Amino acid sequence: MATNFDFLKANSEFDLFADVAISAEKILHIDLDACVINCRRAMEFAVKWMYSIDKDLELPMEDSLVNLINDAAFKNIVDTDIWRRMEFIRKIGNKAAHGGKAVTQEQAELCLENLFVFLDCVAYFYAPEYNEREFDKTLLELTSDEAAAFVTKKDEEEKAEDKPEIDIEQLIRENEALKAELSARRAEQQQTYVPKPLDLSEYETRKIYVDFMIEDAGWTLGVDCVTEFELYGMPNRSEIGYADYVFFGNDGKPLALLEAKRTCNDVSKGRHQAKLYADALENKYGRRPVIFLSNGFDTRIWNDRFYP
Repeated sequence: MATNFDFLKANSEFDLFADVAISAEKILHIDLDACVINCRRAMEFAVKWMYSIDKDLELPMEDSLVNLINDAAFKNIVDTDIWRRMEFIRKIGNKAAHGGKAVTQEQAELCLENLFVFLDCVAYFYAPEYNEREFDKTLLELTSDEAAAFVTKKDEEEKAEDKPEIDIEQLIRENEALKAELSARRAEQQQTYVPKPLDLSEYETRKIYVDFMIEDAGWTLGVDCVTEFELYGMPNRSEIGYADYVFFGNDGKPLALLEAKRTCNDVSKGRHQAKLYADALENKYGRRPVIFLSNGFDTRIWNDRFYP
């Protein structure tokens, strides 16, 4: 069964994370939680490998994944879009590892795509040769023959978990001889890397990114956070509009609203619509809600009275 990560096997330097990435994709149709957990593990292994072979990366005092990817030098190497993709993998992986609401098929598939973009960038920066490639979503589709040929869930999960946790200090010592060569290669290749921004539809942005962000903050969709909330008094023929998200307090009155835009759009494009919804909510409930604007990556609070 071919995967999007088979290209990693062409370079022995990537052995540390290649098998985990491949296994993550192979278990997509077996266990969604295991899939995203292994996406996170493959990403973490690759990040630690980067710290071991790139002279511009120095370990922070605490080498947890969140600290490693938020280090200023690391963020300077990967572009903003890749960092955002990595942060999604980290959060969804944590969600799967710690329980809670089940991971969705869409979230797992996006974790795989985000992991591919990151590891493809790693190959572009550090591999001696690079071949242009795109994430192939058709490889995620399961044919009847492939389904019949699948190993058991238990066997595949055990295979994905074969690699032990990494001693990053030991890894740095082992790769000391590679630092000068690979750091120089990355510095040269980084100048010509072309970012691949994540461009999801507004619906996908909401279902995959914004819904998760809201639930992660402790709100319950359909209970204290209502989606597509119908409002009257809009400047259109039907005079009806639908606010993306409205958050309610215990008194049944709105506390806030969130206007969502697709990932590639600036959140400020939602200001006009958000103001109309805030006006309608204030007219109906006698309380003006706080306004949030988000594209899944960038979330801002906006006071339309002071900053029109």
